[in-house]
Amino acid sequence: VQLVESGGGLVQPGGSLRLSCVASGSIFSRNAMGWYRQNPGKQRELVAAISRNNIKYADSVKGRFTISRDNTKNIVYLQLDSLKPEDTAVYYCAAGPYWGLVSGHKTDYWGQGTQVTVSS
Repeated sequence: VQLVESGGGLVQPGGSLRLSCVASGSIFSRNAMGWYRQNPGKQRELVAAISRNNIKYADSVKGRFTISRDNTKNIVYLQLDSLKPEDTAVYYCAAGPYWGLVSGHKTDYWGQGTQVTVSS
């Protein structure tokens, strides 16, 4: 297993969570990192992606979610604030070229996913 996520759970609307994804050193140093999410019956969608020089967010999460990476620990984080019920999904960590992550056309590695549920 090369990408391992953690940090999902159940949270009330307006609450916060922080997701973490640990990657092997070779994957982390050579790739952009990103987070996608998916609900049953729906397409997987990009939430955020980060390279050494660029960050992109989905419009639906701008101002509420923050992606960051710790290059010393090979970890990418996704801070989820002001959560809404529509943020409920399985969140997947991904690695690949930045252009591939933001376009959805090329992702080389996937994590196993972590469930985020926003409900009162």
